[in-house]
Amino acid sequence: MFKLITDSTADLPAEYLEEHNVGCLPISYILDGVTYGREKQLDWKRFYACMREEGKMPTTSQINPAEAKEQLEEYMTDGAEEILYLAFSSGLSGTCGNIRMAAKELMEEHPDVRIRVVDSLGASMGEGLFVHKAVRMRDAGKSMEETARWLEEHVLNFTHVFTVDDLYHLYRGGRVSRTAAVLGTMISIKPKLHVDDEGHLILIGKVRGRRKSLSALVDYMEEKMGPWAEENREDCVFISHGDALEDAEYVRNLIKERFGFQNFLINHIGPTIGAHSGPGTIALFFMGESR
Repeated sequence: MFKLITDSTADLPAEYLEEHNVGCLPISYILDGVTYGREKQLDWKRFYACMREEGKMPTTSQINPAEAKEQLEEYMTDGAEEILYLAFSSGLSGTCGNIRMAAKELMEEHPDVRIRVVDSLGASMGEGLFVHKAVRMRDAGKSMEETARWLEEHVLNFTHVFTVDDLYHLYRGGRVSRTAAVLGTMISIKPKLHVDDEGHLILIGKVRGRRKSLSALVDYMEEKMGPWAEENREDCVFISHGDALEDAEYVRNLIKERFGFQNFLINHIGPTIGAHSGPGTIALFFMGESR
């Protein structure tokens, strides 16, 4: 059986990773001059409190090739000869490219090892849903190549849509202008965004008011599901949140009422993604006809 590995940007619960034997490479971030990642961790509640209450602005960095090689070698030491690495969107980070560089070097040094890197073109629990599909295929007895091929063929069916509570964080990331951030905040404009076919973050609409913005996520789901709605009725819908569990549960309940889905995985957005999306973000991930 092949080994599955992903990035911390997949925002999967630690319990999920352990239960399903999925490896995870941490992507570090810097907050108040301190680097957090593999060696040092910060409680996620404290992370959001620093942003929300103290106005601290974290920054992030990608996994470099040397770090990637070192950590992948540890999995090889544990006996993994076939590794399927499911990576954070290449449209949002250079991590995927660096993992591929490290994998190439390792396979040259160890001809008996095969490492396959697949770009999820996703983020947060959209990347997590990508991993979840791979877990199910692996556990059903599919080979690494069969699993990787299916994921690459269906990568654009992994649909992402989300809204943020504070436009300032999008301004910091260059997604909206300063004027739009200030005026939008004043009149409670909430953006609707998605991850496009190239894995980039794109603004696709604006809604006035928090509850309307949450309903708009479910409207987008109805628009995009297509035939996947019937084919995947027993599948799991993923929802992530920036320390806003009640709003995530509100979205879950809307989906239950409207579509009849019953299986959900809800988790907080980790610091690496949260550094850019900010507190209050709600993100919805599902299988759709298109992104």
